[in-house]
Formats: sequence, structure tokens, C-alpha cells
Amino acid sequence: MQFNKISKKNRNLKQNKNIIEQNFSINYRYDILFTREVFHCSNTLLFDLFQPPSVGGKVKLSFVIDQGLLDHWAILPQIIKTYIKSFPSLQLVVEPLIIAGGEIAKNSLETMNEVLNYIHQNNIDRHAYLIAIGGGAILDMVGFAAAIGHRGIRHIRIPTTVLSQNDSGVGVKNGINYFGKKNFLGTFSPPIAVINDFAFLSTLNDRDWRSGISEAIKVALIKDADFFYWLEDNALILNRRDTETMEKLIFDCAKLHVDHISSQGDPFEMGSSRPLDFGHWAAHKLEQLTAYEIKHGEAVAIGIVLDLAYAVNEGFLDVTIFERVYAVFVQLGFTLFHPLLINQEDHGLNPEVHAGLEEFRAHLGGQLTITLITAVGVQLNVHEMNKNSLNHAVLLLQQKSCIHAN
Repeated sequence: MQFNKISKKNRNLKQNKNIIEQNFSINYRYDILFTREVFHCSNTLLFDLFQPPSVGGKVKLSFVIDQGLLDHWAILPQIIKTYIKSFPSLQLVVEPLIIAGGEIAKNSLETMNEVLNYIHQNNIDRHAYLIAIGGGAILDMVGFAAAIGHRGIRHIRIPTTVLSQNDSGVGVKNGINYFGKKNFLGTFSPPIAVINDFAFLSTLNDRDWRSGISEAIKVALIKDADFFYWLEDNALILNRRDTETMEKLIFDCAKLHVDHISSQGDPFEMGSSRPLDFGHWAAHKLEQLTAYEIKHGEAVAIGIVLDLAYAVNEGFLDVTIFERVYAVFVQLGFTLFHPLLINQEDHGLNPEVHAGLEEFRAHLGGQLTITLITAVGVQLNVHEMNKNSLNHAVLLLQQKSCIHAN
């Protein structure tokens, strides 16, 4: 009924001659490209992205690089320079900017201002390209700077972690944390392209290798049962750091994420439902409460099993599904409980974690909408969460963590 009232109002507005009606659409397209050694001089994948410049012109490139990457690959800036010199139409505008990676890159305006100053001081304009190389936090922050610098600078992402290659780096969002809240500042601004270079995976420690797998489990649980069964079958192989298996995981996971963004009719998240944030309401709060000592993917793993345990308590999900998912996370080496989840006084959910529900609602806007599952690949949206069921869920996770610890 409310829709009819709005429609009638809109019809009346259109009859008003004092209104100029504005209606246009923009077609977004970008490719996610998979390769190895993107900066090897024989690899033209990056070069092929650029339109040929006018006669005598140059394609102007600038780079922001995650410091953590250079800790394992110190000569990367020199490799980039050598690559650019091998293509006469490319120009490196300025030396690459090196930024400390991890969530600290997103936790204040200071780091982003460093990137904005880099853009300003070196005249990186809307026809130049700003290329970010690093983990998800660096890509989020640099993408935000590119989106607001000159109202939008052409931006290319080269993710270097499992999580950024299969999830955060392939979508349309960017941002930084502010007011102590995850991604409070940010925009929806698709990149020109995403280049997933599998060679960078060799630089990861075990935590970063493992962390991104939780996002694959997440998207499998809500969208693709066969993918979950494959993950279940290959959990131990992934834990042994089999590169070929991880490359398949990243490709399939990235495809599921971008297919959702492009096909569900809400790429800029104007509605209240965000299935891709399954398990994230508690994860975001847990990250904040631990001062980001816990990695995003580690927090998501805990958030997923918490929501699965809740779904079992509410009668939405068979307990055998919970146990299977829990077992996969254990085989991968995840820790599935954190002391900050629990309120030591009454042995229920920590009220500070519970407050994450309202923060999650405020970030989405509109009605609280939490995605759960009723079976692998079958989603259910709920608009409230029973406190007693949450208390029982967190106690179950505590109990199971004690069993596995022994």
C-alpha cells in the first residue's frame, strides 16, 4: 500500500512544470585478471589494460605498495621500474609510495592523507592511474583516496593476500575505519581492473594464507553447496599450503562474489540485506574489541560458527551442518573462540559484542537484517536475534574450544 501512495505522489510530481526530471545510468565494467609475475617484462597483461596514448603521449602510472610485501620482496619497486621502462608508452610519474599495511592503514585519516598528499604533490590527475599493491586494508584505503582525489582517479588493484584476491579486492567498495567503527567512511567506486597475481601468495605467513579461506567458506555456505563440499574435501590440502588448490579456491570464490554483486540488483547496497556479510556482524565488533590483533578472516570464521550455532538453537539449521562446518575450520587451523566473546559475570555473550548488532544495522541502514542459513547454500534473513539463543551459542563455542584445546 505504501508503494502505491509513493507512486501516486511521483505521478503528481511529474505533472508539476517546476520540476526538471533527471534520469541517467552508468554502465560499469571491469575485469578480474589472473596471472603470475605481472611485472615480468614478458607479461603484457598490465600494459594491455591501457588505451594507446596520443602521439607522443604517455600513460602515467603511480604506485602505492604495502610495506609488508616489501619485507619479503624488497626489490619489487625496482622490478616495477624495469617493467615500465620496457614499454616506451608507459611513464612512472613518481617513486612508489610505501605504506605500512594491515588494519592500521585504515584506522585514521593520517595514512589516507599521506596518499592524498602523494596525489596532490605529484600531479596525479584523472587521466593518470593509481595502482595499489597489497592486502585488503591497503586496497580499501588507497581506493578511498583515489575515489575522492579529484572526484575520482583511475585506480587499479593488485591484491596480494588470499582474502583480498578472493573477496575484498575484487568488489566495488573501499573505505577506512572511523569513530572506532569498521568502514565508517568510504565509497562505492569500481576499479579499472583487478589483477590477481598468484606469485604474491608465496610471501604470506600461515595466518594470512589461512585467513582468507573463511571468506570462501562464507560465500559457499550462502550460495554454492558444491563449492562447500569441495572445500570440505580439500581442507587438509589447503592447510598444507598446496598452491594449485588455493588458486582454484581464489578463482571460484572471487567469481561467486562478483557474480553476486553484478546479478542481485543492488551493487551499491541500497537495501538492507547483505548476504555477503554473513558472519560479519560479530566479526567486525570482535576486530574492534581486540584492537585488530585478530585478523579479519579469523574474526569472520568465529562470526560464522557463532551464527550457525545460533541458527541451530533457533531451530533453523540441523546441528550436523554446524558440526561439519566447524570441523572444516578446525582442519584449516582456525581458532573458533575468543575470550572477548563472553561476559565473565553471567557467562553469556559479551554486551560489547552484542552492541555490534546495532552498529551493523546502522551501517547497513534500515531494518536490522542478518543472513543465516537453513541448509548449505540456502539463505534465511532474520530481523532480530534472540539474546538467550546467542548466549547459548557463545557458550557452545567456548565449550568446544576447550575440548579441542585438550
